[in-house]
Amino acid sequence: MTYGDDPNYNPGGYPQNQPGPQGGYPQGGYPPPQGSYPPPPAGGQYGGAYGAPGGYPAPELAHWGLRVGAYLIDGLIVGVPVWILTFIAGGMLAGSMEVDPETGQATMSGGGTGIALIVYLLAIVLGLGLGLWLKYKEGTTGQTVGKKVVGIKTIKEQTGEYIGFGMAFVRSLCHFVDGLPCYIGFLWPLWDDKRQTFADKIVGTVVVRAPR
Repeated sequence: MTYGDDPNYNPGGYPQNQPGPQGGYPQGGYPPPQGSYPPPPAGGQYGGAYGAPGGYPAPELAHWGLRVGAYLIDGLIVGVPVWILTFIAGGMLAGSMEVDPETGQATMSGGGTGIALIVYLLAIVLGLGLGLWLKYKEGTTGQTVGKKVVGIKTIKEQTGEYIGFGMAFVRSLCHFVDGLPCYIGFLWPLWDDKRQTFADKIVGTVVVRAPR
């Protein structure tokens, strides 16, 4: 009988299935099988492909209140400057309006009308520009200003990557579906397992807590 035929032959004297020197395993030994990964905890843990077993913890889903807070902050960033310009333009139009005391007919006079229209146009351009800038920030960094303040970000559901400006713009258009009917899509994250709106489901995104 040769040493290779002896089932009890164990060179080096190391127990079977135990690491030998320098972390190696002796002849005939194999490392113990890896255990299965436990399912993610319920109630706020993202369970998609991103965050699957691989050494990285799954990101925590953002709850509905944080999303509403971010939306309100972004709305103020766009809405306040637009409202101020619109108010100024309205005041200029009112100042250039004359009412005939006999007929009661209102007419516009003076150069204030043209300037007011320019201010109105500026308000529209500013609102569109700020809105697109917020979508660009969300697509390239995962966060609008509001999302950064409350500590959340938008990512792709399957990869965890940022969605890019184009997809962020499409996602904003898909919020139209969230308003049908009765804005139920905006409330959907309250009971959805992945806390997604209808727009999130259409474009494949989730909103998660961002590390501070």
